[in-house]
Amino acid sequence: MTRLFIAEKPNVGTSIAAQLGVKERKDGYLVTKSGDLVTWCFGHLMELAAPDEYLGKDVPEAKNGSKVWREQDLPIFPQQWKNTVKKDCKKQFRLIGALLKKCTQIVHCGDIDREGQLLVDEVLEYYKNTKPVVRCSLSSLDAESIQKALKALEPNVKFKGKLSAAKGRQRADWLIGMNLTRAYTLAAKRSGSNALLSVGRVQTPTLNLVAQRDAAIKNFKPQPYFVFKGDFNAHGITFSATLKYRDDQTGLDKEDRLINMTAAKALAAQLQSGKSAFVSSFSVKEKLLEQPKAYSLADLQLEANNKYGLSAQKTLDICQSLYETHKLTSYPRVDCQYLPESQHKDAARILNTLKAINPELSGLIGKADPKIKSKTWNDGKITAHHGIIPTLHQGDRSKLSPDELNVYLLIVKRYLAQFFPPCRMSSTQLSLDLNGQIFIASGSVMLDPGFKVVTGLKDDTDDKDKGKDPEQKLPLLKQGEEVKVLKMNCLQEKTKAPPAFTEGTLIKAMENIHTVVDDPTYKKYLKDGDGIGTNATRAAIIAELKRKGFLIVTGKKVHAAPLGLQLLSELPELTKNPVLTAMFESKLKDVEAGKMTLDAFEQEQRTFVSKCVAAAAQKSIQIKK
Repeated sequence: MTRLFIAEKPNVGTSIAAQLGVKERKDGYLVTKSGDLVTWCFGHLMELAAPDEYLGKDVPEAKNGSKVWREQDLPIFPQQWKNTVKKDCKKQFRLIGALLKKCTQIVHCGDIDREGQLLVDEVLEYYKNTKPVVRCSLSSLDAESIQKALKALEPNVKFKGKLSAAKGRQRADWLIGMNLTRAYTLAAKRSGSNALLSVGRVQTPTLNLVAQRDAAIKNFKPQPYFVFKGDFNAHGITFSATLKYRDDQTGLDKEDRLINMTAAKALAAQLQSGKSAFVSSFSVKEKLLEQPKAYSLADLQLEANNKYGLSAQKTLDICQSLYETHKLTSYPRVDCQYLPESQHKDAARILNTLKAINPELSGLIGKADPKIKSKTWNDGKITAHHGIIPTLHQGDRSKLSPDELNVYLLIVKRYLAQFFPPCRMSSTQLSLDLNGQIFIASGSVMLDPGFKVVTGLKDDTDDKDKGKDPEQKLPLLKQGEEVKVLKMNCLQEKTKAPPAFTEGTLIKAMENIHTVVDDPTYKKYLKDGDGIGTNATRAAIIAELKRKGFLIVTGKKVHAAPLGLQLLSELPELTKNPVLTAMFESKLKDVEAGKMTLDAFEQEQRTFVSKCVAAAAQKSIQIKK
């Protein structure tokens, strides 16, 4: 029996072949010692045919050779879907076709998500394959994980539901994007504009997300409110504490801020009369700050944008270069922050490699303990890929550009942090009773920096402690003990507008889009589905919105451009709303489970698109210069 292994990407194919034993390397595939063949795709080798493929010969051609866009052709609903091979993938596509004739069994090694299922199956369908197909479900590329997966092959037919769901997502996106883009572009053309008004299930809600944030900033009116802070002294130590308003306090808004001046003056008079306060509670606890997880792509894009001003696409390009060209880091298009437990045994070897590549870190690496196993190592949290980490490849760091080096060192230090202990903190909490009003104070002292000697004493692991004063030293007190009141301050502050998006925070907002959805069912689908877009596509979507003139970037800030705002003002609400994706996911879950047919799902999308196209046909959009 000759098996043909078809992987999603070249590095996956070579990793599988290494475990099978490579006998011979050919152009585009490998031959194993047992005579099996291992080849690969480059992600999707195929894509759905463009609308022109479905239009009749009577449609005239434009100057660029494509067919003229006409209202009478809309909506375009393929009677039979056609796939075309991507131009830069034709050689590999033909090779796979030739190899299919040489084997007796196919091993499907696409990623274990929907798209991974589709991109291999669509090739097999194109070649009308009738040979038996088994599925290899790889979640990681270390030797142990590959061997385990190779011993647990399953019939590919078991994953038919996942394939149907992937086709449903692909076709629905095509129906919405192709039809609505043409419909609204033609609506603008009726007013004499040549503007391309592109619409998409992911790009349009992303644009709307930015527009809504811009509007919130523009329409924001600062609201004054009052904060009471007192300076206290006990045992020779002066510290500050903040008033916590009582439940019966008048003049509070829904955020429990005191906004009524009369109430604030009355409260100030009451507090000024107090010369002593009494300790109502006091506690000292030791707490551990766990090591930060490995980077997902979104987390790395956010940090690279914050620290170095790199765009989301630039960071992705750098990560792809570090992975493919320099081979210094693992596969980057990941949504996972965890690492497979089986890879922990590679820690000592990776640390030695990092010491050779990064001599300036040798002192720090020498203090790392590869026996430490942080919570980042967790098989139960692994998705299609693990978090981004350095590899065992001893590359040449001098070949990295300054930006590549910056991103590489972020990944290195995040990995290195796993082999230092948690940061130990002593956290003190106390409350004081002053004339029946309660003041709260907190402070923390670092006992052992642990991993923070790598990441810095202040990093994103401090998020939970924002708003507290880690430098404040609090005295040791007992309940009922008297504390002297030195000064009472009534501070008038103002609410602040939400910050403008950066590319980093926009990526995170797309990932966490469920936070802006109220319906609990749709919220869950969006959360479980990791938001809108994928780690592989979000940066490209933002780049496309910029290229099309829908988004503009000023410094680090991302804003909706006038053209983008005008498009949003014309579109039906659902096309701008992430709930559309949630509705997709709800139905696609049913398709995957066999509770709904692919045809039924597709028909629902056609009905929706028909209504949107009909609405666009009534418009004549005047594009403002």
